[in-house]
Amino acid sequence: MNNTDIISKTITFVKEKLKNAEGGHDWFHIERVYKNALLIAKHETCNEIIVKLGALLHDIADSKFNNGDEAVGPETARAFLEAEGVEEEIVSHVIKIIENISYKGGNFEKGFSSIELDIVQDADRLDAIGAIGIARMFNYGGFKNRALYDPNIAPNLKMTKEEYKKSNASTFNHFYEKLLLLKDKMNTLTGKEIALERHRFMETYIAQFYAEWDGEK
Repeated sequence: MNNTDIISKTITFVKEKLKNAEGGHDWFHIERVYKNALLIAKHETCNEIIVKLGALLHDIADSKFNNGDEAVGPETARAFLEAEGVEEEIVSHVIKIIENISYKGGNFEKGFSSIELDIVQDADRLDAIGAIGIARMFNYGGFKNRALYDPNIAPNLKMTKEEYKKSNASTFNHFYEKLLLLKDKMNTLTGKEIALERHRFMETYIAQFYAEWDGEK
């Protein structure tokens, strides 16, 4: 397997699979996660090809857009990698990254651990916070036709995995149910440092949002 060739083929495959994807989970999301992962990987001892493939394939068939079926993503990724002749050791590791990367309400216990998973998970979580994270959150809320904000509905911080997946609460609640929690869930030092800056930006945005909502600014 030529690493350069497989990465090139994977990029082409992912672009084609996600060409009609929702804006927060499209190719550009994958590309940002890929870049974040490469940045973090520079400061870690890891298998770079696994990091690259994990980042590129982590959302190849997100369960949110496949009737909640969490098997579609891993199966799609495995079929592609095996067809390209990728070694089973690498395929298996990438599949475990896909299976364990998701937030799932923050109550999901990972059944696998590796520095490569830590890197890709941090890279994915970084794209869920900060300026882009806010944009993605509201874009997905619009896609699901959810209310922008309802001050009468408090965030649910104790959702089960299934409750999280089925939640129809206002989009703004997602700040408290996920985005503001990610800073403290980062795995790597680089991830933590980047997350802190993005977290502070979100805090500033939230304060401004409330001030505008209440007619104070």
